[in-house]
Amino acid sequence: MGPFAPAPNVPEFPLTIDALLTLMAALRDPETGCPWDVAQTHASIAPYAVEEAHEVVDAIERDDADDLRDELGDLLLQVVFHARLAEEAGRFTFADVVAAIVAKMIRRHPHVFAADGGPVPAGSSLRDPAAVERQWAAIKAEERAGRSERRAGPLDGIARALPALSRAEKLSARAATYGFDWSDPADVIAKVREETDEVADAMANGTPEDVAEELGDLLFSVANLARHLGIDPEYSLSQGNKKFERRFTAMAALIAAQGKALEETPLDAMESAWGAVKLTEKE
Repeated sequence: MGPFAPAPNVPEFPLTIDALLTLMAALRDPETGCPWDVAQTHASIAPYAVEEAHEVVDAIERDDADDLRDELGDLLLQVVFHARLAEEAGRFTFADVVAAIVAKMIRRHPHVFAADGGPVPAGSSLRDPAAVERQWAAIKAEERAGRSERRAGPLDGIARALPALSRAEKLSARAATYGFDWSDPADVIAKVREETDEVADAMANGTPEDVAEELGDLLFSVANLARHLGIDPEYSLSQGNKKFERRFTAMAALIAAQGKALEETPLDAMESAWGAVKLTEKE
């Protein structure tokens, strides 16, 4: 990985977070700002936060430092944009966002920070790994209790905009805190098999809506299995996507090397080429 490309100079704005806040305020000015930026709302730009977060992860996985720098900037812009919208509505400011996360980090790390934000001594018993784990569980329980006062149900507060697999994992993890869970991953595998059978039954005897419902149950069970195995289902599926993309591209190249067009190649020939690609990868 090479060195960072130099960041472009912006003479009108000093390169600090204040510059970005000033820039966003200028973009949102109803008279002299950008018409597109002025027209936006929390809801209209919400999808971009998810998109930018995925692009950050992609840059990390590609180990591309220049792209990571740029994508982190794009993600930060989303934070600043939402904070600006909230400030204009009189709800909170960017400074409030910073204050809230600083307070949360201090609260969640009593083995690092004292209540006043000062350092906990290196030899403190609070730094014992077992104590840290107990503290973390107690802190999370306290935070959930505080949020429950603002929630209507035990599963509220899990973002609905999350990718479906991630949200399934978080829903099952929240349910597990109430004791609604399997004790052994083998039981979850049995559930996956049961749901697979129900998909097959719906395909044979049900409507398309029945099939979709049962397939949803199957995917939820798979996400639950990933949680029991300590695997992020989104990451696992992402890696599966990359493997398929890599193998399919290699298969197409192999077929092209034989002087054939992919779209005119019969399925059995594609499967033969697919098998050859897999064999090559294993070797």
